[in-house]
Amino acid sequence: MEKSLRAIKKLIPKSVFKRFQPLYHYSLARTGTLLYRFPSHHIHVIAVTGTKGKSSTTEYVNAVLEAGGYKTAVLSTIRFKIGDLSKPNLYKMTMPGRFFVQKFLREAVDADCQYAVIEMTSEGAKMYRHLGVQLDTLIFTNLSPEHIESHGSFENYKAAKLKLARALSTSKKPLRRAIANITDPHGTDFLIYNIEKNIGFDEKDAKKMAISLPGDFNKVNALAAYTFGMSLGISEEKIKKAILNVTKIPGRAEEVDIASIPVSNPSLLNDFALKNIKVVVDYAHTVDSLKKIYSAYKGKKIAVIGATGGGRDTIKRKSLGEVADENCDIVIVTDEDPYDDDIMDIINTVASGVTKKIKDKTLFIESDRRKAINMAISLAKPNTTILITGKGTDPYIMRANGTKEKWSDMQVAREELAAIIEASASQK
Repeated sequence: MEKSLRAIKKLIPKSVFKRFQPLYHYSLARTGTLLYRFPSHHIHVIAVTGTKGKSSTTEYVNAVLEAGGYKTAVLSTIRFKIGDLSKPNLYKMTMPGRFFVQKFLREAVDADCQYAVIEMTSEGAKMYRHLGVQLDTLIFTNLSPEHIESHGSFENYKAAKLKLARALSTSKKPLRRAIANITDPHGTDFLIYNIEKNIGFDEKDAKKMAISLPGDFNKVNALAAYTFGMSLGISEEKIKKAILNVTKIPGRAEEVDIASIPVSNPSLLNDFALKNIKVVVDYAHTVDSLKKIYSAYKGKKIAVIGATGGGRDTIKRKSLGEVADENCDIVIVTDEDPYDDDIMDIINTVASGVTKKIKDKTLFIESDRRKAINMAISLAKPNTTILITGKGTDPYIMRANGTKEKWSDMQVAREELAAIIEASASQK
């Protein structure tokens, strides 16, 4: 039905549609809720929102709930999970649509899931994709400028996030919780509504969190899940064990497993392993998130960096280059998601922030992302970390006129590692 509505939308003049756009989105949300028989009324719904850390926090929350003995569903940028069934999110959007969200919740209810953990975005809230979802819990991670072109200003972006807090305050659920990072300057704004439990957590308490993933930022994500688990009454021992057992989150500080590199003879991996070269894929695409992922790794670092998709957050492109320049020994600027923008214009703007690397000749420009990854591996010396950022688990590179190229940073990294290892072995 939503596909039919989209077809109709294309027939309406843009000026007319823009005027009635809120009503259009609102109507879709209400229709989806009715069609799938108000599924959120029958399951505990947790919304996770913020600029950064949403997907990782969602995974930590899911782990804590499962450790508590609950059956869960997860809807996030990374995956869609209902009970034991999980599949990757290939839509390149966190909340694919109003009907999709309601259908997902209906399937979760029918599968006897007790909790649904949903990553909710400002774009989703702007388009009313949260409407008709009765929330039990809202978890806020942090807030920093993003999607400014889409929202018009940071104030509008924040207002879109706060729609979720207001949705919690109007929810008909009997025991509602708001859990917010109060170290963030905007955190307390998510705790001002009249609900049963407002709980703030302080980032300084994250220092004592024991986690298996790298980076202090992941400790903060884990702390959000810990705070939620404690509010439910799950034992502290189970919560801590669940958090420690999260050893990998796809596309989030995800290191290439040497054993997964597809070489003809596994023995070829031994020499490579001795070099201690790490290849890491991460979704970081803001100035702050880049700083955090770079600071999570010590020693020599090579950055493979693109920029936010064409037409979006153009003002930060140079700043992304500056962060890579300050934190990495070699910077390779490449393609990411140009959409209708000129690829080289994006690349050159990012590269304009890499001034130090120009002087020491460690700045490289390679518009082919696969070749850029190959270059990084070829340039890596022992004890070097290669950080491939911007896409994480994104399944496509988005190109002009709505076209897209199937893609996986992790798969390409494995393939290029294999090619270089095989070539090195043949030369001996």
